[in-house]
Amino acid sequence: MDQLPVALYRAAQVRELDRITIQERGIPGYTLMSRAGEAAFQLLRQRWPDARRLTVICGGGNNGGDGYVVARLAHQAGLAAQILTLADPQTLHGDAQTAWQDALSAEVAIAPFARERLKGADLLIDAILGTGLERLVTGAWREAIDAINAHPADTLALDIPSGLHADTGAILGAAIQADATITFIGLKQGLFTGQGPACCGAVHFADLDAPSDIYPALHPASWRYTGEDIPTLLPRRSRSAHKGHFGHVLIIGGGRGMAGAARMAGEAAARCGAGLVSIATRAAHAGLQAAVRPELMFHGVEDADDLAPLLARATVIAIGPGLGRGDWGRTLLHAALASDKPLVIDADGLNLLAVEPAFRENWILTPHPGEAARLLKMTPTDVEADRFAAVEDLALRYGGVAVLKGAGSLIASREEGQVALCTVGNPGMASGGMGDVLTGVIAALVAQGLPLFAAAKAGVYLHGLAGDQVAQAGGERGLLATDLLPFLRQAVNP
Repeated sequence: MDQLPVALYRAAQVRELDRITIQERGIPGYTLMSRAGEAAFQLLRQRWPDARRLTVICGGGNNGGDGYVVARLAHQAGLAAQILTLADPQTLHGDAQTAWQDALSAEVAIAPFARERLKGADLLIDAILGTGLERLVTGAWREAIDAINAHPADTLALDIPSGLHADTGAILGAAIQADATITFIGLKQGLFTGQGPACCGAVHFADLDAPSDIYPALHPASWRYTGEDIPTLLPRRSRSAHKGHFGHVLIIGGGRGMAGAARMAGEAAARCGAGLVSIATRAAHAGLQAAVRPELMFHGVEDADDLAPLLARATVIAIGPGLGRGDWGRTLLHAALASDKPLVIDADGLNLLAVEPAFRENWILTPHPGEAARLLKMTPTDVEADRFAAVEDLALRYGGVAVLKGAGSLIASREEGQVALCTVGNPGMASGGMGDVLTGVIAALVAQGLPLFAAAKAGVYLHGLAGDQVAQAGGERGLLATDLLPFLRQAVNP
């Protein structure tokens, strides 16, 4: 993944890159199509060297044209390749028509799509629908996608899995569940968030030898964040350093029945390098929690007056883990909001904020889609339909930095005017307490002096990286939030 470019584009931007390449740089469109087919064929030979019977399913546009090229190359290499069409080849035009005619001249077997014709294939190639899809997939097109997904052979998607929205990562009715996707010219941002990762499998990229000087003509829609600046953000510490140099994190939360949430956030903050960590929690919890993790300072807090001296000493305030939505949580949130200290807000802190919205520049909000939906007064389905729009709207409405968690977490900054996308992390992290740990990670980075946008990006990356390392060591199922803690300590010492 880290060998991929970091710039991400919308479909219209990639089409513009195509246009510049063809019209302004003089590279014929069919040359680009041929290069795309060649790149896909090389990938399938590397990834599936034993595949001998290939079935390429072609639609009616240039994505189908790419498929015709792949089938012709496979046939000429001595493989048993067939093309199944979902659009009458006689209706093709331009470069796609040329690709069909070349496949026909090479005597590649071409027939209309039928489910039974998939039988016996070692590998399926999805060349049905490209990046221009904007409406739900229905009828014969959906039936074909369902048949491909039900087939036991692996699937390689060309440019994008058919049915996936290139800009949002949402499935438009039905989408190919590919084992690998090879995408061309520019990375489409929808491949990496929402349903994109589940549909794409392993993502590969081919620039088709497009001139490198075409890319500065367009500003990317978003960026993949790969943690490349973490060694600079977290350099080796001075030999004369002391705990006062690395900030004081105050975690507010841990209401009745949820004491562990605040403690996990506090432990994560400590493991990620905060000089001091205090936890403001219910008085009934404080003594017991201190016995379990004595490095953390637990304080029994029942009202705003109890909280005031802790707020005064804090470098950064993290509120929400186990906070609850009752009077206790609401009172402490109001007190935290009255402070001018930077804030990290998660969980019930966000749910309370949705009831009484506020705006400030020095905070980081970290909602999952359900919490984002409450903040934006919409449904989680609406959020997932366009995660990029949702995270940008959060940053604009509430200020500061917004982190929209999930597959392909997004980080947006109102001040920076940018959206970053983080591709690390895995489904094993879909378990209780993961958000609490992330809150502590981000708060620790803010406490150590990182700007908010940098702290949010790095925090999401380090959290996902630690989760991946845990999964590699023991698998995804059964992964616990606290399993990340030793790996986080390693990650913040690059």
